[in-house]
Amino acid sequence: MVSIYALKGRFQNLLRPVVGALYRAGVSANSVTVAAALVSLLVAALVWRYAPSQPLLYLALPLWMLLRMALNAVDGMLAREFGQQSALGAYLNELCDVVADAALYLSLLSVPGAQAAWLWLLAWAAAVSEYAGVLGLMVGASRRYDGPMGKSDRAFVIGLAGVLLAGSWLAASVLNVVVAAMAGLCLWTLVKRVRLGLAEAAAGAGQG
Repeated sequence: MVSIYALKGRFQNLLRPVVGALYRAGVSANSVTVAAALVSLLVAALVWRYAPSQPLLYLALPLWMLLRMALNAVDGMLAREFGQQSALGAYLNELCDVVADAALYLSLLSVPGAQAAWLWLLAWAAAVSEYAGVLGLMVGASRRYDGPMGKSDRAFVIGLAGVLLAGSWLAASVLNVVVAAMAGLCLWTLVKRVRLGLAEAAAGAGQG
């Protein structure tokens, strides 16, 4: 199964002029990373607290998911293309993403009828699948971004759910099924990243 992550290269090309402008303005990769995480927490809190009574606020999820994907690309491009890579940046990039993702998924806990267990399982499975991706670096492989339910894929599904919830077109029972399926696909993603990471490491060792 192909992940939306495969489109990252084209997305980055569209953002390159913006990245150059941010660099010239003195914006650092780490500041973009931290700002994106803080705004994610704010959006999650607003959706959790107010969206059940004001459903149009669920539209904050797709809007912010799209902008956040852009910011995630921007911080990486600033780091790689303008010499801002650092050990701190690597930590911030991974930790901020996991915390922000969990907060945005768990904002749906306030949807009447939503099953908390499935949303917590999704948050856990997503975090562990990202950890599995990072562990590739520890065994001599690359950082694995394989799908079928990587970060970009999860953002798309949660964003679509936000659109449907805003229009009252998504029943809680259907949302529960979708979230459960996402959690299952995250676990599949975890296994796939481990398997491909081990294969990559073995191939690298064989060539060495």
